Amino acid sequence: MSKPKAPSVKKPGPKRPKAKSKGTARVGSIVDRLKVPGFRASGISAGIKAKRGALDLALVISDTEATVAGVFTTSTTKAASVILDIKRVRKGTSRGVVVNSGCANASVGKLGMKTSLSMTGAVERELGVKKGSILVSSTGVIGVPLPEEKILKAVPKLVGALSPDGLGRAATAIMTTDIWPKTVVKRARIGGKMITVAGIAKGAGMIAPNMATMLGYFFTDAAIGSAALSLALKSAVAGSFNSIVVDNDTSTNDTVLAFANGVSGSEEIKKGTENFAAFEKLLSALSLELALLIVADGEGATKVIEIEVKGAASMAKAERAARSVAESLLVKTAFFGADPNWGRIVMAIGKSGVKIKEEKLDISLNGVCVARNGLDTGAEAEAAAAITGPDVKVVISLNMGPGSARLWTSDIGYRYIEVNSAYRT
Repeated sequence: MSKPKAPSVKKPGPKRPKAKSKGTARVGSIVDRLKVPGFRASGISAGIKAKRGALDLALVISDTEATVAGVFTTSTTKAASVILDIKRVRKGTSRGVVVNSGCANASVGKLGMKTSLSMTGAVERELGVKKGSILVSSTGVIGVPLPEEKILKAVPKLVGALSPDGLGRAATAIMTTDIWPKTVVKRARIGGKMITVAGIAKGAGMIAPNMATMLGYFFTDAAIGSAALSLALKSAVAGSFNSIVVDNDTSTNDTVLAFANGVSGSEEIKKGTENFAAFEKLLSALSLELALLIVADGEGATKVIEIEVKGAASMAKAERAARSVAESLLVKTAFFGADPNWGRIVMAIGKSGVKIKEEKLDISLNGVCVARNGLDTGAEAEAAAAITGPDVKVVISLNMGPGSARLWTSDIGYRYIEVNSAYRT
C-alpha cells in the first residue's frame, strides 16, 4: 500500500513513509487497468469547492441497465442523497451514480431532497435514460445548501466528458480531506469467463465501524442478480469498511454501491454456487484494499494498525474488545509516537466491558511480546523499534475461549487537529 508524504507540520512527529506500490492499485495515481467493460465515467470541476479548478463532480454510468445493491449509513440523521438512494436501490436496477464533493447536502431541510432530485433528473435528461435510474451521493460540509445552479450548469460538461478511462478522474472528484484518490481493480475467471471488478472510494476522517464519511463504489461486468449482489456486498462491507476506525465519528452520508451490467457474457452468478463464492471472495478482497487505503489516508495518519483479538469467550466479545482498542485516542496517539505503551491497550480492553483474567492476557506488537500472563516482559526497547514503520499488528490473546476478531485503525497526531480545526463541519 503506497503512502505519499503527509504535508509538513511544525511540531515534531513521525514522517509518512515514501510512496510504494502494492497489488493492482497504485495510491495517488491512475492505473491503466482502471476500467470496466460497459462503464464510462467522468470527473470535472463544477465550482462547488472553494479551490478554483478542483474536481468536485463525478459521474459513472453503465451503457446498459445494471443490477444494483447498496449499503448505507446507520446514522439517524441521513442525508437526502442516502434517503433517495435507499428507495431507488430497492428497484434492483440502475444506470449509474452522480456524486458531488464539497457539500454534504445534509441538514438543510426539504431543500436537500429537492436538490438531490434536481441533480439526478438533470443527468437522466442529458443521458436520455428513464427517470429514477440515476443514484446520487454527496459529501462535504454538513448544514450548507448545495449550489444547485452550479451543478445543473455543469451537467452537460459532465456527461460530455464520460469516457471508459474516466474512473480515475471520478475517484479524484469525490475526495474531500483525502490526500489521494483510492482505486482498485482486479480481473478473475469465474464460470469460464474473465470478469472485471473495479472500485473507487473516498474517506479520511469521520471513519468508524458501520461506515462514516465514506463513499465506495464497485463496478463489474459480471452477470449477477440484485439479491445475490446485495448479499455479496453486505458480506464484503462487514469485513472491510465496517471493520475500520479512524476517529469514531459516523457520518450522515455513508454509501457503498455496487453495479453489475453483465456485458462479460458470463452466466448469471447465483447464490449458493461456487461462482457466487468466488465472486464474493473477489469483492471482499477489493473492499478490504479500499478500506485499508482509507485508514492509511486518515487525515495525517502515519500508521495502519491491525488489531487482532484472540481467545475471547465469544466472537462478539472479541469484536467489542478490539473495537474499544481501535477507538482509543490514547492507544492511537501512543502509536503515533511509536510508544509501546501496552498499559493503554489494557485500559481500552477494560473499558469495553469484556471480562478478562489479566493473568491470562498476552499482548504482542509486530511480533514482539510486551505482556505475558498480564505482566511486562521487559521488551520495551525492542517493541519501540518494531513499531516505527507504517504497519503495526497488535495481537491480544485473552486465552479464555474460541472467539476472535480483527479491526484496522490508524494512529492520530498533529495533522488530524490541523485538518479538522480548519475544516468547517
